[in-house]
Amino acid sequence: MLTIEKLVEYGADTETGLKRCVNSESLYLRLVNTVPDHKSFAALDEAIAQGDFEKAFQEAHGLKGVLTNLALTPLSDPIVEITDHLRAKESMDYNPLLDIIHEQLEKLAKICQD
Repeated sequence: MLTIEKLVEYGADTETGLKRCVNSESLYLRLVNTVPDHKSFAALDEAIAQGDFEKAFQEAHGLKGVLTNLALTPLSDPIVEITDHLRAKESMDYNPLLDIIHEQLEKLAKICQD
């Protein structure tokens, strides 16, 4: 079962996340639980693989909003970074950032399942 304590151990800024959820722990935890299954992670991967950086930017930007509002820092930081690179239309290898994103997403998914 997901708890605030597990999210603190993960590195989330739960105090900020809770404030954005009107200090409702149940709402915050329910929203965090939806993150691992968010379809935009797969859409981001696919868009980058296809070289559709406009679509990739849209997906990353949407994830950035969700993750920063929930203050899931270990996951939001690399999403913010990839969003900035995509916004600038930088020609680069996005795979190292995607690897970090997926590593953090897997950690969060495990926390949500335990």
